[in-house]
Amino acid sequence: MTRAYPVDVLLSDGTTVQLRQIHPRDAPGIVAMHSRFSERTRYLRYFSAYPRIPQRDLDRFVTVDHRDREALVVLAGDRIVAVGRYERLGPQDPEAEVAFVVEDAFQGRGIGSVLLEHLADAARQVDVASFVAEVLPANGAMLRVFADFGYQVQRQFADGVVHLSFPIAPTEQTLEVQRGREHRTEARSIARLLAPRGVAVYGASATGQGVGAALLGHLRDGGFTGAIVPVHRSASSVAGLPAYPSAADAGLPVDLAVVAVPPEAASAVVADAAAAGAHGLVVVSAGFAEAGPDGAAAQRTVVRAAHAAGMRVVGPNCLGVANTDPAVRLNATLAPVLPNPGPVGIFSQSGTFAVALLAEAHRRGLGLSSFVSAGNRADVSGNDLLQFWQADPGTDVIMLYLETFGNPRKFARLARGIGRSKPVVALASPARSPGVGENPGPDTEAVSALFAQSGVIRVDTVAELLDVGLLLADQPLPAGSRVGVVGNSSALTGLAATACAAQGLTVAAGYPTDVGPQAGAGEFAVAIAEAAADEGVDALVAVCAPPLPGQPTDGAGDFAAALPAVSSTGKPAVATFLAGTLPVGRLPAGVPAYPSVEEAVRALARVSTYARWRSREPGVVPDLSRVDPAAGEAAIRAAGDHPTRPLLAAYGIDVVDSVSARTLDEVLAAVDRLGCPVVLKAAAPGLRHRLDLGAVRLDLADPAAVRRAYAELAVAFGADVLVQAMVPPGVPCVVEVVEDPAFGPVVGFGLGGVATELLGDRAWRAVPLTDRDALELVDEPRASPLLRGHRGAAPVDRAALADLLLRVGRLADDQPRVRSLTLNPVLARPDGYAILHATVRTGAAVARPDTGPRRL
Repeated sequence: MTRAYPVDVLLSDGTTVQLRQIHPRDAPGIVAMHSRFSERTRYLRYFSAYPRIPQRDLDRFVTVDHRDREALVVLAGDRIVAVGRYERLGPQDPEAEVAFVVEDAFQGRGIGSVLLEHLADAARQVDVASFVAEVLPANGAMLRVFADFGYQVQRQFADGVVHLSFPIAPTEQTLEVQRGREHRTEARSIARLLAPRGVAVYGASATGQGVGAALLGHLRDGGFTGAIVPVHRSASSVAGLPAYPSAADAGLPVDLAVVAVPPEAASAVVADAAAAGAHGLVVVSAGFAEAGPDGAAAQRTVVRAAHAAGMRVVGPNCLGVANTDPAVRLNATLAPVLPNPGPVGIFSQSGTFAVALLAEAHRRGLGLSSFVSAGNRADVSGNDLLQFWQADPGTDVIMLYLETFGNPRKFARLARGIGRSKPVVALASPARSPGVGENPGPDTEAVSALFAQSGVIRVDTVAELLDVGLLLADQPLPAGSRVGVVGNSSALTGLAATACAAQGLTVAAGYPTDVGPQAGAGEFAVAIAEAAADEGVDALVAVCAPPLPGQPTDGAGDFAAALPAVSSTGKPAVATFLAGTLPVGRLPAGVPAYPSVEEAVRALARVSTYARWRSREPGVVPDLSRVDPAAGEAAIRAAGDHPTRPLLAAYGIDVVDSVSARTLDEVLAAVDRLGCPVVLKAAAPGLRHRLDLGAVRLDLADPAAVRRAYAELAVAFGADVLVQAMVPPGVPCVVEVVEDPAFGPVVGFGLGGVATELLGDRAWRAVPLTDRDALELVDEPRASPLLRGHRGAAPVDRAALADLLLRVGRLADDQPRVRSLTLNPVLARPDGYAILHATVRTGAAVARPDTGPRRL
């Protein structure tokens, strides 16, 4: 597929540049770049001093056909700072020579690697299979670019030059290298936003009124450790701080610009911040894309200008950013008070929602490491923050509020990796609206399962988000799902036990424990310590009812005093104190307290599910025989909207022959070709597997039986039928692929039949599928016991079904033109399976997010 240019890309230091195809009008820019080269750079690139570019060479440099000869330029602002090119060695030759050069001031920032990624991607699209290059031995930086990329590079030294050759097909190693670089660049770009040496504030009025003044006040009152620079056209001071007409006039290091000016003034702010050397913008102002087409155009202009100046953009229409690190103390938000420092990173798209979230986190005592509100998410997104928090030593728990998913495949990939070491909790609404003819895809319950399979703890409300965050922030993960329930009320402990069962937790043997309404701190502590020490207990639920009138015990105080007994056990605990004075939030020993038993148990259940996922081996994406992605792509190109059979065959998926017929003569001709016995099916999509409606006639042993069956089908369902050879019976299953807004392509599996379709009994996994994913897909549907020999039936070959799912997953991952796929029915048998019908729907070839070379 052709990838669109220009694109913005991140360099290794977190700055942005633009990359695009070269054009003849770039000739002056190429000459100017060449003039800035040092003598060493010219010698290493051209093998000679090459002081100027002859006109003939210049014309050839800037004029390419973008097929056999391609060239890409890198721009910082409007200045060309690097160029890379490949040239095919001969007509239709699968090899091309590659070369690139970077001006001195931009060397060592990863431009060569980015150029190589994009050149290789462009070359593969025109059937170039390998690159060759000639490099001087003294050019160690260039040799490292090739060596570090993960390609299998062959080297030869001759005539004083190192000759390199390597295939450019992506491999697991090259993808790993590329994604490692992506992680480092994106994390670095966010780190620069959250730990600025100085902050310029645009839009703070001298009267102290308005959004800009509030931002400035929160920044100042929060104790920011760096320089604060109010920018004002006429005032000499704002909020008691010296003000300047331009940020550069302050003579102070300014890394971050906080913007609260109208959209029409934003471009001037970008230019001023860039002149001051800022690394990023936080645009709190509204009136951009959320306001309509004109605002969207203004937003694009701001982002383009910021990227051209090497800056990233948070917002517009956002709440701001914060970092509670004592060395930074950054509150560049509209929230007057931040939660105390702690281990939780929070990302929110909605500014309004974020205000409430931060206030509630503060009330509950949930400690914050850093916070970003993305607003319109014109640039910085939740994926960028995942990259930063993955390696941030101050963040142990990640909480996300997501309204939409800009790059769902990348989100799922990042979450799977990060979740192995840091829990990710997400409040998201990935509801999908199927188009005409689309399969409906995962329902709400299935989407929650998809999140869980990516290591994401999905919650449904703000309260749940905080409930789970409190538990993860201070408590260890449970080793299992066995819960010890301890309390001073049989009614409450019984309620807790019922809640555990409802949430999929197991009440440990010997529990609940009721210490009685008159128990004091000592008795509570003993019961809690015994439960924590019990080898049959993985987690504790402690519940306390207030004392009855006239009882001498201090219910709240005694309860709180008993909780430290669990702190040294390595087991998590949650607590509920009804109608008492204990606050909702953190109790002694970091035990989280909840307003109800149900909320406490629900939070524990969410964390238990996550701990179970984290304890399992992740699985691997296996190599598969009989897979030819190029043949699959060719099948789509050749067959247009109907590539089903050749496309599936390219992935080793065979479908039982099916012949369409609309007259008796055509039916009999098909029978003569296929041989008896055969099956006749009504051809309408909704009837092809409806044996229950009489739309399928099985085991027709001779032409006479075929004539009778066809006559009956034609009267009941119309003349169009399908004729298939009869195959051995099996358990009917359904395999699907749909595009989900949160995860991209997902593979679904379930058993066939009206009842299972009505109940939505499907399991789903995001691609790429691992071997573990495939086996879990087979076993997860509620009806899956039918595959394992229910009521004396022979078990089917589940390994063969898992292999089929892996092939379908590989197809969905490889072929971005595939919009949906259905195999229905798949008859599963002890000796394998037979696919009786398959449909594939394709669309236009577009670049799929999280594939191809790096870009913002």
